[in-house]
Amino acid sequence: MKKIVVIAFICLSTLAQAQLTSKEEVTPELVTKREAQKKEITNNYLALKNSLIISDSLAVVKNAEALKTSLKNFKFKKLSLEQMNEATTKRKVIIDLVTQVTVTKNINKQRKIVQELSVKFWELAPKFKAEDATLYLQVCPMTGAVWTSDSKEIKNPYYPKNMLTCGEVKASL
Repeated sequence: MKKIVVIAFICLSTLAQAQLTSKEEVTPELVTKREAQKKEITNNYLALKNSLIISDSLAVVKNAEALKTSLKNFKFKKLSLEQMNEATTKRKVIIDLVTQVTVTKNINKQRKIVQELSVKFWELAPKFKAEDATLYLQVCPMTGAVWTSDSKEIKNPYYPKNMLTCGEVKASL
């Protein structure tokens, strides 16, 4: 009986130490790393969108690849199992759309895919947004196409030649 109590005590103290260690591991360095990952995702999306504004299909492919990599490296935290499954599923949809962007150099096809990608990106933007960033959901009222921007200034990535400044801010984070 003493052996069982001693073993149970050792197990409990090991578990307590493991929990303490895991809590200690949430260090400022890890928080900083996570914020850097969020900034990287957001910056890669914005670079992709900005490449569409200047109609540079090769830069679109490059920035889409960077966005895909940063999304794959990101781990969701502090979510229930249901929220985790939902966020992971939505991220997979975004990664699939980004992959479609990388396999075409046709700027009009890229724009069409990014329209759908932008809707999905905004749904997860609260999870990807760095604490010190402000993001704006913008919409072209003529087409209903949306995109995310870090500026209130409208630069329509879908119709930059004809309707560059056509749009409005619909929401912000």
